[in-house]
Amino acid sequence: MKRALFPGSFDPITLGHYDIIQRGLKLFDEVIVAIGINAEKKYMFSLEQRKQFIEAAFKDEPKVKVVTYKGLTIDFCREINAEFILRGLRNPADFEFEKAIAHTNRKLSNIETVFLLTAANTSYISSSIVRDVIRNGGDYSVLVPSSVFIK
Repeated sequence: MKRALFPGSFDPITLGHYDIIQRGLKLFDEVIVAIGINAEKKYMFSLEQRKQFIEAAFKDEPKVKVVTYKGLTIDFCREINAEFILRGLRNPADFEFEKAIAHTNRKLSNIETVFLLTAANTSYISSSIVRDVIRNGGDYSVLVPSSVFIK
């Protein structure tokens, strides 16, 4: 079974994340969306909310699992037998940042990173932009899956 881990904070999940997961399903038997726990970071949404947003967005897709983890991503990959790390790239800055992480991960393990370019219609979306729109009362419905709408 080809299993990929898609790590991130997903605060919140965006349509860009959603697209990468959907496209990853064509490449892998299972995509595990892994929400990293970082006590140093201040999140807009609780860990449980972020997990619920993703689970609801993929409720009809049995090949997507949602989990949380602490520590190094490669250690968690080993723990769950994920051979690949899935990452999305929006722009050249993302590529340079992710390339350094991918090289480090490969140096420390046998885990390969697979990059997918974000779709043109979602490449401008980031979780930080979504949070800013929410904070300022803007319409964020075109930036996130419907599971994220705050009730």
